[in-house]
Amino acid sequence: MGMVIRACMALPTPPHSTVGEAAAMKSSTSRSGGRVLVLGGTGRVGWSTATALSKLHPDLNILIGGRNREKGTSLASKLGKRRSEFVQVDIHDASMLEEALYGVDLVVHAAGPFQREDKCTVLEAAISTKTPYVDVCDDVDYSWRAKGFHEQAKASGVPAIITAGICPGLSNVMAAELVHSARSKKACKPERLSFSYYIAGSGGVGPTTLVSSFLLLGEDAIAYNKGEEIKLKPYSGVLNIDFGKGVGKKNVYLLNLPEVKSAFKCLNVPTVSARFGSDPFFWNWGMHAFANFLPIDILRDKSKVLKLVEVIDPIVRSIDGIAGESVSIRVDLEFSNGQNTLGLFTHRKLSISVGYAATAFALAILEGNTQPGVWFPEEPQGIATKARKLLLQRATQGATNFVINKTSWMVETGQN
Repeated sequence: MGMVIRACMALPTPPHSTVGEAAAMKSSTSRSGGRVLVLGGTGRVGWSTATALSKLHPDLNILIGGRNREKGTSLASKLGKRRSEFVQVDIHDASMLEEALYGVDLVVHAAGPFQREDKCTVLEAAISTKTPYVDVCDDVDYSWRAKGFHEQAKASGVPAIITAGICPGLSNVMAAELVHSARSKKACKPERLSFSYYIAGSGGVGPTTLVSSFLLLGEDAIAYNKGEEIKLKPYSGVLNIDFGKGVGKKNVYLLNLPEVKSAFKCLNVPTVSARFGSDPFFWNWGMHAFANFLPIDILRDKSKVLKLVEVIDPIVRSIDGIAGESVSIRVDLEFSNGQNTLGLFTHRKLSISVGYAATAFALAILEGNTQPGVWFPEEPQGIATKARKLLLQRATQGATNFVINKTSWMVETGQN
């Protein structure tokens, strides 16, 4: 499909412009290019996304959106003054957001953490300004709150994809491909879908990931068993999963992740769960201890968790230097006849791969593969079935291992 980048008129603005200045200065944007605003662009996930966008689509003008002018201006200059600029914006200020979105062809919301956020201000502003939208949300409540704006987005002609990072995001599309392939063969019925994730240390994506992880420890892990929703203790239900070459077997634990509910609802698989594990091994012990012994009111209080992360972040960074930053995703689909198939992805650096994953979704929207409305990645209206192959190619840039629709014996190493 052709590009659906909206025609706009905007003069190049200096890297240090405010949103008001950016909105006031105009020139033409060619249909081969376009303007993409990355909110949270001064953070590690946002900057990774901006960098990947610049590599996969060099014609784009990338706006680095954030509150820190000095850092944002410095980062924008790394992409080149002709291709990037900094826009100062607070995502909790609706009028400021709408100004920032003026003349923008797509907004990528990477300003997490999304846990305990009670309003979808960026999505609402995107709908109000008719701006296509992508976010990297990893929270169940936030994602379904965003899904509640589906009819408004549809009526406004705004395509939006939520939970469109790496896990969730890339993992959802991998699951959708497994289910689609199984049903197209009509040989057996999908019965169980399992998401397993491994990240070494914090994955090098900074304190935001730590905050999200600790906040998830304050939530019941929602899973589905034969069509029934069940609530399980967070960081329980350990399984030893083989992530294939370069990673081997790792312990993973139940967490409340949005792809569980979205896959259950959208892919119609009756049994779904998601687990996460890390290295070194004592990091898992620490997470298990926090889930069991920290008062629940601390784990559910975002301000208290932020203070906790400030204390332990230096320790985590030192551990990252030893453990590395690798990420691995394994998605298993089991059938009613006892057979199974899986998808597997591994990258040496989560901090790089998350940017390529978010970029793959952003480009899919710009290329017209998303219908108006708010969609999860596994919904064909969000990413058209025929567009998944290209999305997976883009999202897995630099992967050390990527396979889809293989049986477990073909990828497992048997190594601990």
